[in-house]
Amino acid sequence: MRHAKAEPYADTDATRDLTARGREEATAAGAHLASLGVAPDHALVSNATRTQETWAAVRESCAAEAREEISDELYAASPAAALEAIRLVPDDATTCIFVGHNPTAAHLAAGLDDGDADPEVLRGLLAGFSTSAFAVFEVPGSWAELDEGGARLLHFYPGRS
Repeated sequence: MRHAKAEPYADTDATRDLTARGREEATAAGAHLASLGVAPDHALVSNATRTQETWAAVRESCAAEAREEISDELYAASPAAALEAIRLVPDDATTCIFVGHNPTAAHLAAGLDDGDADPEVLRGLLAGFSTSAFAVFEVPGSWAELDEGGARLLHFYPGRS
């Protein structure tokens, strides 16, 4: 998931807050997750203010009770580094959410796709990864074994339009 809409400026990039629209976007994204029956039990979240605020709104609106990892490393992580963080998720976690930044979120999602997704869902993902967008994947094995092309894209939520 990419964070929701944030203020354009702050003392530092990492301290940018969500805008009012961003809080609404994040709440809507969480409600959409809930409508899919998805409630993460593990969360990997960049330490930026906007990602933490996005996750808080998503967590509340989808009623997730997740173990949270707020990470400095995820703030500027490459898709490969984000994938490595996912590989370290404990085996007892059944649903993990990554809340980060673009272009990492978009590239990670596109890279995980195993090529067997519904073409319409894949088109949505490849059309753009706007603020509060997320992709839902099915991971067939353990988190530790997840690799590029190793997950089935089930759903794409385009976020703000």
